[in-house]
Amino acid sequence: MIGYDALRTGAAWLDLSARGKIKLTGEDRSRLLHAMTTNHIQQLTPGAGCYAFFLTDKGRILSDANILCRPDHFLLDLEPETREKIYQHLDHYIIADDVTLEDITAGTATIAVEGPKSGEVLQAAGAPAPGEAYATAEWGTRLVARLSATGSPGFFIFAPAGEKEKLLAEIEAAGAVAADAEAFRVVRLEHGRARYGEDLSERFLAQEANQPHALHFSKGCYLGQEIVERVRSRGQVHRLLIPLQFDAKEPPAAGTKLENGTEITSAAYSPALGRVVALAYVRT
Repeated sequence: MIGYDALRTGAAWLDLSARGKIKLTGEDRSRLLHAMTTNHIQQLTPGAGCYAFFLTDKGRILSDANILCRPDHFLLDLEPETREKIYQHLDHYIIADDVTLEDITAGTATIAVEGPKSGEVLQAAGAPAPGEAYATAEWGTRLVARLSATGSPGFFIFAPAGEKEKLLAEIEAAGAVAADAEAFRVVRLEHGRARYGEDLSERFLAQEANQPHALHFSKGCYLGQEIVERVRSRGQVHRLLIPLQFDAKEPPAAGTKLENGTEITSAAYSPALGRVVALAYVRT
C-alpha cells in the first residue's frame, strides 16, 4: 500500500477522475432531483449539498450520489459504475421539464485530498477548505467540496482535466502524499464507510444500507418513497449494514456468509489495528 500512513496521520491524495460527474441545469432541476432522490433537494442553497440515494420503484438502491448545489446548476458526483445508469435514469423521467443533463466526466478531473491534515494542505495551497459536510467553494476554475471517500476528514477538488497535473503539483508541494486505491480502501473500511458497488447495490433496500444521512422522511413523494415509508412505519428491517472487526490476518472474500446469516460485502487487513476490518449485512 502506498500512502497509507499519510492518509491516517497526515494528508494523501488519490486521483478519482473516473467518478461520474453529471451537471443539471434548467429551471426545473431542483424539482426533478427532489422527486428522484431520498433527500431534501429543494431546501439546498448554493454552496450546500447532501448525500442521497436514487431508488427503483421497489425501493432498491439504484445508486448513491453526492449532490452539490451551485448557483446555476446541480453537480452529481457518482461512483464510476453508476454514471451511465443514472444519466439514463434521469433522462427517462425528463418529459416536459426544463432540465438539461450534461455528462462532464471526461472533461473534469477529481482529486481527493484526505487525512487529518487535509485542511492544512488546502490552506497551504491557497485553496478554500469548506467546513460543512458537502459544502463547496470556488478556487479559480476549480471547485472544492467537503467530501470524503474514506470517512477521514477530506475534500474533493474538481478541476478542468487539462489542469490536473498542475493541481497535483500544487497539492504535493503543499504537503499531500500520493496514495494508492488500496490504501484508500483500507482506511475506508477502518472508518466503516460504505461504497456503492461493494457494500451497496440494487439487492438492498434504503434502510438496510444503514445510511440515515441519505434519507429525509418528511420531504414528500419521490420514486421508491412508498417502500421506504412502509419499512419505516412497520419497522421491518431484517438486516443492516454494519462495520465488523475480526482477529485474523486474512480478510474473508466478498459474499462470505457466517453461520448466523451475516454476509461480508468488503474486508481488508488493517495494519494499524492488526486485524481485519469489514462491512457486512447482519440479521437484525
